[in-house]
Amino acid sequence: MKRIVKKLFRSENRKGYKQFNAFNGKIINSRFELKKEDINFFNEGTSQTDFDRHYVYHTAWAARMLARTNPSMHVDISSSLYFSAIASSFVPIEFYDYRPADIHLPNLKSAFGDLLKLPFPSESVKSLSCMHVVEHIGLGRYGDPLDYDGDLKAIRELVRVLAPEGNLFFVTPIGHKAKIVFNAHRIYTKEQIINYFEELELVEFSLISEHWQDKGLVVNPDKALIDRQDYGCGCFWFKKGIK
Repeated sequence: MKRIVKKLFRSENRKGYKQFNAFNGKIINSRFELKKEDINFFNEGTSQTDFDRHYVYHTAWAARMLARTNPSMHVDISSSLYFSAIASSFVPIEFYDYRPADIHLPNLKSAFGDLLKLPFPSESVKSLSCMHVVEHIGLGRYGDPLDYDGDLKAIRELVRVLAPEGNLFFVTPIGHKAKIVFNAHRIYTKEQIINYFEELELVEFSLISEHWQDKGLVVNPDKALIDRQDYGCGCFWFKKGIK
């Protein structure tokens, strides 16, 4: 079936190329050299732009959190590089990753960082994010050692380095049932995450539902909506109190 579809598409592609070339040939002093490449793009002529709900919405959420809290500097641990690159336009960001990025932008620093042993003194980071990361730790997907409790160790490190009155923006898959999809990721319940971060105060919780009918970010969703998720996305704003 796939071969038939590709054959039909290539036929349409050749037809479109001939039509475009004929049009191009009528233009005197054409602006471009028309070059034919054996490249086929499938299923892009859609009525709407498709996007990854988790990664578009959670990075948008995090950028809005930074605009809302207005830190003088922000530290991100291994989240989407798109987030750090864009957000560095309005707040200085230090991006740390087990596989550091060779990226060069004003207000953006990129360096090596192991989430199981972060390079910061205890209670020193006032604004911190770790998004769609912890669920992978210890599963070996990104070359890290196998460790069943790697996620819990990473969470303890995040809590350790967060300063009193500091903000932590944490994102992870959320569902009605906790499970590991090896070696891709873990899925947590909302209650699990709150319990794992029991030393911190939950300021606000937002859900990115896996169901397209639930549009955008749902702030403080009811339990019924959370219970409908197999692989939703939870966005947690935590704050550390003063001892």
